[in-house]
Amino acid sequence: MSIHSSLRSGGADRRHRSVLKRHERLKVLRDKNIWSEDRPVTGLQKVKMQKVKVKKEKAAAPAAGAAAPAAGAAASAGAKAAAPAAKAAAPKK
Repeated sequence: MSIHSSLRSGGADRRHRSVLKRHERLKVLRDKNIWSEDRPVTGLQKVKMQKVKVKKEKAAAPAAGAAAPAAGAAASAGAKAAAPAAKAAAPKK
């Protein structure tokens, strides 16, 4: 018997959260020098959290190396286009 997806733990729950817990908000406000230790922890300011994605830069491929994958992609695209035509030509039972 497998575990239900809502009961799983571990890496699956490591996603971006826009709502922070109080101690996380205090840490962010303290880092920005907005909150100090003598202020109350109730009625805290809102903290905007944005998810930032960093795109990986592609390395410059040599001219001969770049042509081979493009030819392979074109061949596989041609095979995908030929599959429906072959299916249509097949006799029905």
